[in-house]
Amino acid sequence: MPQTLYVLFYEYGDDVIARRAPLRSAHLELIEAYHADGRLVMAGAYGDPPQGGLLVYSTAEAAEAFAGEDPYVGQGLVERWRVEPWTVVTP
Repeated sequence: MPQTLYVLFYEYGDDVIARRAPLRSAHLELIEAYHADGRLVMAGAYGDPPQGGLLVYSTAEAAEAFAGEDPYVGQGLVERWRVEPWTVVTP
């Protein structure tokens, strides 16, 4: 039976590796908090070097709340973000 999850897509700006260093700890702590209570299913950066992030949530509200709290967004490392429903047909 299909399940709907919600993907938070991040698009990073230039030089994200250097720019994220002072914010990385807070970003990862937020990820851990959302994962620990079940709101976040999985997360990670894509690209080499990273061009963006994909974070999968149980609800659209959780994804939007995360983006609102994430220092990567607040400090401008994420240039654009959006939340999209994802219909999962296989586990």
